[in-house]
Amino acid sequence: MHLAQVNIARFISPADDPVNQDFVDNIDRVNTLAEAAPGFIWRFQEYPEDDQPLYPDDPLMILNLSVWRDIESLMNFVYTNPVHKAFMGRRKEWFSRLKFHLALWWVAPGDKPCVEQAKQKLAQIAERGPSPSAFNFANTYNAQGEPIKIKLG
Repeated sequence: MHLAQVNIARFISPADDPVNQDFVDNIDRVNTLAEAAPGFIWRFQEYPEDDQPLYPDDPLMILNLSVWRDIESLMNFVYTNPVHKAFMGRRKEWFSRLKFHLALWWVAPGDKPCVEQAKQKLAQIAERGPSPSAFNFANTYNAQGEPIKIKLG
């Protein structure tokens, strides 16, 4: 099994506001680093026709969806890549605080989750909390549904 992840964020001001310039200018750089990271498999890159936002009711929302070999690979990129870590440290400059912003779940090798499935996983955590079918870094499960503790490195 492989690990799917979705994370969302909500800009404080429109994406094209100059306050967001440093973040927006570095999206491709961070994505390129992720794609080169050990364990990276795939990321969502398609967008709706006519540049419709992924959240039509809230154009300030953005979404990142990817698949990784395992939890450790994703966590190592998220928490140890110096460029990604630096941008995470600045997220309060650009984004509102969201109570539920991350969902992780297991997918069969070759599966590429869709945006609607990712949104459902986020909603599942918001409604019922982490479980083997949708979890987060604080409450992780292996592919057999057993709770596990993750170590970086």
